[in-house]
Amino acid sequence: MASDRPVAPDVRQLKQAIDANDLEGVVAAMTRNPRLHSAPLGYGNNGPLTWVAECRVPWAPPSPARLAIAAWMIDHGSDVHQGGDGPLMRAALRDDRLPMMELLVSRGADVNARWNGDFPILFAPCESLQPRALAWLLDRGADPNAGPRSQTALDYAIGTYARSPTLAECIDVLAAAGGTTRYGVPAVLHVLRGDVPGLAADLDADPSLVQRTFPELDVGATAGRGLTLAGATLLHVAAEYGAVDAARLLVTRGADVDARAAIDASGVGGQTAIFHAVTQWNDYGLEVARLLIDSGADLSIRATLPGHYERPGEAIETTPLDYAMRFPGEGTETATIALLRTANR
Repeated sequence: MASDRPVAPDVRQLKQAIDANDLEGVVAAMTRNPRLHSAPLGYGNNGPLTWVAECRVPWAPPSPARLAIAAWMIDHGSDVHQGGDGPLMRAALRDDRLPMMELLVSRGADVNARWNGDFPILFAPCESLQPRALAWLLDRGADPNAGPRSQTALDYAIGTYARSPTLAECIDVLAAAGGTTRYGVPAVLHVLRGDVPGLAADLDADPSLVQRTFPELDVGATAGRGLTLAGATLLHVAAEYGAVDAARLLVTRGADVDARAAIDASGVGGQTAIFHAVTQWNDYGLEVARLLIDSGADLSIRATLPGHYERPGEAIETTPLDYAMRFPGEGTETATIALLRTANR
């Protein structure tokens, strides 16, 4: 009996045609072997349409040829809902893929679908902090508060591993659409949005905010590390999200640059703000790190902190420099590490 699975050489040929934006090659391969419509390709092996929609190879906005491939595939047997609307989920990861999103939704993709039954499509642009894709989905009826385990889209955007100035716009877009968050402390949101006047007004009303810690902030993991902001101060939050102007205001208002976050029952925690600033991808925390060092941050402080997020329970006794050398990648010599080396002399 013949197998229902497409053979590997056919799958490779199809992928090569897709990557080359070769509509004729795609048509020839899938016409010859219709089982290729469900071949193990794309994120999670959701299928060839998912791979087409993601526009990963070549890494570019969807060209007319790529859109034509997607349209032909849907019209000739590819399931637009494969993997729980996997094609739309992957397309929604970038603002420049709106034309692909338009095509998929016009052919039946559901903006309120859950990829693999759990991950709302709306969470995709929240993960990558893409405000235009986020607004596009919301404008077409995506529910900002219908996440799994009582998590909202705004919770997910705040908790994502990505770091970008577009976080502020994503927060505004979701809030305007009625999105709610369990991290709704005004001062925290003002730091996340880089809203210095708003933060200043908070501090005028309650100067003790500069010393307050926030045990509810179970977010902040990034760059491969499992460190979060649980029990941290607003200065820690500013350091984690690269909010240098907010950090400067907090220091001016008396924030202690060596204030330690809470230590949990297992003895993990106690980091100062600089641990957050120096362990970001692409030197995202460099300016905050420089501000903290210039403000007298103690670089000899040691803390026992979470290791790699893929190794739950791992704890590392470390200094800011040691931690920065582990994250975002061991052996990566960054401008932030160079700053720390210079300051440690």
